[in-house]
Formats: sequence, structure tokens, C-alpha cells
Amino acid sequence: MHERSRARRQALQVLYQREITGDSAGRIFGNQTYSLEDGEPDGYCRDLATGVEEHLSEIDETIGSVSENWSVSRMPLVDRNILRIAAFELMHEPDVPPSVAINEAVELAKTFGGEDSSKFVNGVLGRVAERFAASEEPKEGGGDD
Repeated sequence: MHERSRARRQALQVLYQREITGDSAGRIFGNQTYSLEDGEPDGYCRDLATGVEEHLSEIDETIGSVSENWSVSRMPLVDRNILRIAAFELMHEPDVPPSVAINEAVELAKTFGGEDSSKFVNGVLGRVAERFAASEEPKEGGGDD
């Protein structure tokens, strides 16, 4: 398993644990109550879990605004946290190509989600990516060309 794929998988586990226990990601890392199934969490795992937590309102608002007929709170717990990780990457990790963030999320959904999770995750993240691609396009007439 690639290093960042492993980090995303571990971040998903930490975020899942966060929702079940009510502990913060920082507390989970600090108390070392995370799963060691995939080894010790690395820096990228920590960045993802704490980044999602720090930007949770913005991420959930974005996911909710592109999700047709689904509020974030009604989404299955695993799907919701997969979406949060990928949305964080799309919104705050410019070194991660959108196609990679989406593909990794779809793979997590195939492994940990329900029967239709991968399709749902792909659709929602496609809309998130479109929204952010449109907001990052250069403004016409505003350059010094």
C-alpha cells in the first residue's frame, strides 16, 4: 500500500473513532488510542485528521451544498468521513491532484463503505472538485499580461 493511501486509511479510522467517542483527533493521537492495524500514523495522516477537524464547518457546508437530497448528518458515518478527507484535500492540499483525491476516496468507499458508497462518493466529490476548479480559474481582464 502506498504511503499516502495508508495515511488516508488511518485518517479515516481516526475520524471514525472521533465521531464514535467524541474525542478530538489531537486527543486520539496524544493518547495513542488509534488502531495500529496499518502501523504508526505518519505526519500526513495526522495532517488529514486534524485538518478535517479544523475545517469541519467549511468542509461539511461544501459537501452539503453539492449533495443532492442528502444532509451531511444523514450520510453514513464512513461515507461522510471519506468525503471529508477528500474534500479537505481538494480544498486545502494543492499538491494533491483532484483526480488522485477522488480516486483514493472511491477506493476507500469500495473497501469500507456500503454497496453504493463508491458511486455516491465519486458523484459528490466530482461536484466539489468542479466547484473549486471554477473558483480557481483566472479572472478575465485582471492580469498584467
